[in-house]
Parts: sequence; C-alpha cells; structure tokens
Amino acid sequence: MLNYGRYKRNPVVHYPERQWPDKEIEKAPVWCSVDLRDGNQALIEPMVVEEKVEFFNMLVKMGFKEIEVGFPSASQIEYDFLRQLVERKLIPDDVVVQVLVQCREHLIDRTFEALEGIKTAIVHIYNSTSTLQRDVVFHKSKEEIKQIAIDGARMVKERLVKFPGKIILEYSPESFTGTELDYALEVCEAVMEEYAKAVTQVLALEM
Repeated sequence: MLNYGRYKRNPVVHYPERQWPDKEIEKAPVWCSVDLRDGNQALIEPMVVEEKVEFFNMLVKMGFKEIEVGFPSASQIEYDFLRQLVERKLIPDDVVVQVLVQCREHLIDRTFEALEGIKTAIVHIYNSTSTLQRDVVFHKSKEEIKQIAIDGARMVKERLVKFPGKIILEYSPESFTGTELDYALEVCEAVMEEYAKAVTQVLALEM
C-alpha cells in the first residue's frame, strides 16, 4: 500500500526471554488483497465478471501490488474474469495476480490455461491435512495425504517448465489449525523439496 506511513507503529514489548517482540517493522510489508475471493464469498449475490473487473481496478488504484483473483478453475465466472484481465491488458507490469487451486490435475490444467499470457503470477496450491478430513473425508493415511501435496507440486512443476511467464510458487496445508504441527511442517517441507527441484530445472533450461 502507498499510504502505510500514516499508521502508527505498535509499541515494542520488551520481553528478554524471546527475541521477536523486540523487532520492529521498518518498511511497508507486502500486502496481498484477497477481497476478490473472501469478499466475494461473503456476498449474498456474488459479483459477476464486470463487477470483479471494476473491483480489481479499484484495488490497483489503491496501490496493491499483489492481488488474489480467486479460483479460475472453480467456475466459468472465475475463469472468464481472469481472461478478461489478461485480454484487456488490465494487469499493470508491477502488479502480480495470485490464483488458488487444489492439488488436482484437471484443476491445475484449467488454472494454467487461464493464466496464459500473464507475465508474472503466484500459483498457490493446497490440500487438506487436518485429522478430521484425513479420517472422515479422504479415509487416507498421513503418508497418502502428504503424497497428494507432493503430486500437486510435481504437476505444477511440469507445467511451469512450459509456461512462458514467471510463476511464483506457494503452498499451504488447508485446515492448518486442525493439523498436528509436526505433520504440517513435514508436508510443507516435502512440497518445498519438490519445488526446489522445479527451480533447479527451470534454471538449467535458461542457461
């Protein structure tokens, strides 16, 4: 955001037993607007494409440099909205759009199809890791759920190599608060390892 300077800093809490309370934010953090997803889901009548475009333009005018545009693989409206941003050249060069997608191959394919023509985008994949969903929804073990995340990262990696633009990789374990901390870390590290291979592969192709 451009006007972060008008806000007062939070007072520093001196707590010798920990290091982080003494740290201060000295420059504006990177803000990612999620209004086009969370805000849209909260409406009685979700926005149509033109309303989404108008909202996106407002967020750009406000100064956001990262804007989440939702799930282009989830519905035709979500897909058409992103295609409108691309085809009408509404995404400034200094603005990065973010898309979310589950670790499922046909959804990942649809997402990359929607991203065609974008110079830079964040692709955020996720899968549910909570104890409840593992047992009740998926009926899968920890290893099987972790493999879903790894496979999702691998599928993104395969498409990343062929994508002409720049892709920033993100992952999150859905239902994190219902997941054992050590297991959530294990899954995230497995995805990071897979993504590290992707970065190495892309760099090799660029040389």
